[in-house]
Amino acid sequence: MSESDGGLEILTGEEEPRRARPGSRRREEPPKKKSGIKNVIALLAVIAILIGGYVVVTNVMDRMGGAEDYSGQGTGTAEVTIPSGANGVQIARLLAEQDVVKSSEAFYQLSLTDARAQKIQPGTYTLRQQMSAEAALTALVDPSARVQAKFTVPEGARVGQIVEIISKNTELEAKDLEAALDDPSTIGLPDYANGNPEGYLYPETYFVEPGDDAKAVLTRMVQQTLKVAKDLDIGSRAPALGLNGEEVLTVASILEYEGQKPEDYAKIARVLYNRIDQGMPLQLDSTVSYVSERKGDVWTTAEERANPSLYNTYQHAGLPPGPIGSPGQASIEAALNPADGDWLYFFAKKDGSVVYNQDFGKHTSDCQAEYGAGSCGG
Repeated sequence: MSESDGGLEILTGEEEPRRARPGSRRREEPPKKKSGIKNVIALLAVIAILIGGYVVVTNVMDRMGGAEDYSGQGTGTAEVTIPSGANGVQIARLLAEQDVVKSSEAFYQLSLTDARAQKIQPGTYTLRQQMSAEAALTALVDPSARVQAKFTVPEGARVGQIVEIISKNTELEAKDLEAALDDPSTIGLPDYANGNPEGYLYPETYFVEPGDDAKAVLTRMVQQTLKVAKDLDIGSRAPALGLNGEEVLTVASILEYEGQKPEDYAKIARVLYNRIDQGMPLQLDSTVSYVSERKGDVWTTAEERANPSLYNTYQHAGLPPGPIGSPGQASIEAALNPADGDWLYFFAKKDGSVVYNQDFGKHTSDCQAEYGAGSCGG
């Protein structure tokens, strides 16, 4: 019996035809034709496989690129808040819930292949409804779509100026900012600041999101100061100069007022350290004007210089008790890395350049040649 015949017997249950005895005259009957049922079953199986494959492929194709999507730039408005740490799936769902996109699948599939999706920042966005996934992604990476206020604090700005800048450029009110500053523990001010936020509100550009209050904004500014301090390794570098971190920020804040150009910061820092080392008073108009709240320049009068405040470096030797403004990174770096030199005096000329001297007589003559007799003390 052949292998195929045996298979037929097992599948159909039919017996193998009897063989004629040798010598028998009975004519051998032709074999019976195979049943057509088997062929029908096989054909149906093939059709089922083809149909099933088509369904699977169709579903895969739908998921890969056929998700429902709007077309165009949309209409109306929708405000969507992307929380910090949201992933692609979560962002897609938020957009679909607000009818910004027709399906979360359309936006999510686009985000898997478009690198711009990695640039989406947390925040609140004003978008349109019924946008295509492509248009929605384009809007989310456009800074103008974010609902936020912006303010910029310049280097050297003082607390009063910073409050004015914030209240002028955002919806935060001065009274709320001042209340937060009066409770320094709520804005993360370090203990060594002794409750004084001066010098700890880092100068740079900030964005205010809907829902941010005065404490949140001021806390962010303090945290940025502490981050820069850590990045510059103030804690390890300050002791090499005989200073602590607070004193480094104080020196840096003075440089913001005494130096008109960043390239002068390191030389002025050296003058300050040389005078401190020799027990000389710093005699800085910048610290005196901080007390008198002089506007526009740092020149002071004899009356101002007679003020008994500890910030008056004409009356008291050494550094003032704290920063006189918010120093930027360049001035902090200069305070940590002063130039080499034996200068004890300096003054800025009318053109902004700075003259350095070791000799007081030379300093006085040079300064009076620029500003006239009677000017430029020690």
